Amino acid sequence: MTAPPSLNELRQRLVQGVPPGQADEEGARRQWWGALAVLQEQLLEQGCAAGLWLAAPLPALHEPELLQRFQGWIWTPAPWGQRPPELPGHGVENAPPGPQLWCLPLEAKDGTDPLLILLSGQLQVAMALHGDRQRRQLLVRFEPELLAELLQLLGHRLQHDNPLAARALQQQLQALGPLANHPQAAERFWPRLAERLAGAAPSLTLLSATTSAHNPAGDQLDLLEALAHEVRTPLATIRTLIRSLQRRQELPPLVQKRLGQIDAECSEQIDRFGLIFHAAELQRRPAGDRLLARTDLAALLPQLSPTWERQLERRQLQLELLVAQGLPAVMSDPALLEKMLGGLMDRFSRNLRQGTLVQVELQAAGDRLKLRFSSSGPSQGQQTPGPGAAVGPVLSWDPATGSLQLSPQATQQLFASLGGRYTERQGSSLTLYLPVAPIVEGCEESGGSSASPQPQC
Repeated sequence: MTAPPSLNELRQRLVQGVPPGQADEEGARRQWWGALAVLQEQLLEQGCAAGLWLAAPLPALHEPELLQRFQGWIWTPAPWGQRPPELPGHGVENAPPGPQLWCLPLEAKDGTDPLLILLSGQLQVAMALHGDRQRRQLLVRFEPELLAELLQLLGHRLQHDNPLAARALQQQLQALGPLANHPQAAERFWPRLAERLAGAAPSLTLLSATTSAHNPAGDQLDLLEALAHEVRTPLATIRTLIRSLQRRQELPPLVQKRLGQIDAECSEQIDRFGLIFHAAELQRRPAGDRLLARTDLAALLPQLSPTWERQLERRQLQLELLVAQGLPAVMSDPALLEKMLGGLMDRFSRNLRQGTLVQVELQAAGDRLKLRFSSSGPSQGQQTPGPGAAVGPVLSWDPATGSLQLSPQATQQLFASLGGRYTERQGSSLTLYLPVAPIVEGCEESGGSSASPQPQC
């Protein structure tokens, strides 16, 4: 019987016909992360509803929307690779709806360089890092014939590692139907990658004193964006692996509970650093209007309350949500608004005493809706945060608690980009005002009863 191909053989196939690389390890890794970000941005822009990815030695995707839509196969080192597939039952037919993550064993001959093959109806690509020290290179290939050959090799490898995983791959490929890259897929990818790398923060060792003195605020924003990205990416990888473990039925309840807590903490920090990244981008490019949409805030808040309750429970706090009836929709960016509201809850509750009740109240206020965060509780009241020390143009730091968060000015600017107005009474309340959406003929407001942030039209 022919030996199954190693993942190193796939990298060797990818490098055929490509000139040798000249990058060092740090430069090649920076290219890899930039390429991952560009590919995921393109998939989100295309609105891909389904797809698949095969990766080693860790998950490559980190955008939550894609991880919810795309099925994954990952070769990981022991003990991860020794686990059975994350599918309950006895076969693929018994799998629950939604994407699955198959964990497969990474062998010594496979190597440990990153490898990713990603397929959707509109975009198909193979990507890897390759080369010896000081001759590293990023390989990105879009050719259909090459991708078909790689899939055949991976099918052979999966059949050896786990026949159920091989069968699942075949079924997923059939479900995707005809695959066709855009004729200019490569021509569109490389300029965007070049733009991203050009705007990325350079290595700290390359920041000269002259450069820093020339534009210190710009250098701080560069570094802040890079740090936010580098923190979010491994946290997203940890969260993906945690969720693959949570599918295992035999785990004790206490382990499941702890995994859920880790998942929640990772999600909070991913969102938190995502907001820091958005705030830094807004400082760099304040001009330009954000595309706003009608958002049913009265329906959105009950969707967020379970997450907030779990978040507050870890601090031994309670939540009370008060939403007036018959409220109209507002104009905002629903996706970013949801993250911003989570950031407000974290900001407001961080200095509350145990046993405090956090009240979130939504009511009409003229041509706006007023969302107010306040508290009531123990007689000792709320701990007043210490005076914040500015850390660059975006962050503030409370020396008494070690809390690092967006500065009030950056928070105001973020909400202004969403069409809102934000006020804060330190140690007392946070208030957000969002403009009411104009009445559009033919649209009927949901009046807060819909489970969707969109109006009923």
